[in-house]
Amino acid sequence: MNKNFQFISFEGIEGCGKSTQAKKLYEYFLSKQIDCLLTREPGGCLASEKIRAILLDEEIDKLSPTSELLLNFAGRVEHVEKVIKPALKSGKIVICDRFVDSTFAYQGSAMGIASEIIEKIQKIAIGEFLPDITFFINVSVEDAFARISARGNNNRYEKLGNEFHQKVYAGFFELAKKNSRINIVDGTQNQQQVFQKILNIINQN
Repeated sequence: MNKNFQFISFEGIEGCGKSTQAKKLYEYFLSKQIDCLLTREPGGCLASEKIRAILLDEEIDKLSPTSELLLNFAGRVEHVEKVIKPALKSGKIVICDRFVDSTFAYQGSAMGIASEIIEKIQKIAIGEFLPDITFFINVSVEDAFARISARGNNNRYEKLGNEFHQKVYAGFFELAKKNSRINIVDGTQNQQQVFQKILNIINQN
């Protein structure tokens, strides 16, 4: 494994399987006696989890895209400073289910906030701090919706329409084209086949 990959993130649309793959990688590292941490965004620490609850609360009247953007970054600051950076400093590998790329895809591409604005807030909030490598689990919106429908108990974002998620999907692809850090992984195969592709990328770098 490339030892430069200490901070690893997983990205993708709702229902793509990124959370499953993040957990599989975490369990793989544990099986190899590699010290690691599995976390998520929004969330990852007490303050950030409370912010997550606000973002997903269907009783709250629809938040403006700007409110969502600022809430996400508020949670991210707490998460980075209180959880991610200390874990990295202690020598752990950190695996994060979503990070800043999701903000560009959701609040940017899908909700219409200019990337320049997101970049400015990103610089204020976390500076140049980014994952060492990111896996974008590529599943079409149609396939992802089929998975979401089958499992039920869906959150507010998962209930948004096809058009919204098509914009999110396109946003992730744009990010992947611009950032060599982001690796596109075909998520349409079975879980183990997808995971093997992820391992191959980690081990060949």
